[in-house]
Amino acid sequence: MGKNKMTPYTDIEVTDKYIIREFNENIDPIELLWHRDDESRTIEILEDTDWQLQLENCLPTSLKERIFIPRHEWHRVIKGTGTLKLKIHKS
Repeated sequence: MGKNKMTPYTDIEVTDKYIIREFNENIDPIELLWHRDDESRTIEILEDTDWQLQLENCLPTSLKERIFIPRHEWHRVIKGTGTLKLKIHKS
């Protein structure tokens, strides 16, 4: 879990420019809630995965390429197999 609050992920490295985040393969999919962030983000996948990302009013998409998520846009992660490890670039 995250350090200061109950979160479905662990932040492995945090800088002022990016976060390296990991979602464990044992997570209950019910914990992966729709949410919004206060800043725009670009998501970069660090390892091959079949996890998916779904943006508001869109079908789920594979995490093969970088994905831009605008500030305050609703989105969620959809569980796949194995652990999801990604790099979040803050803008």
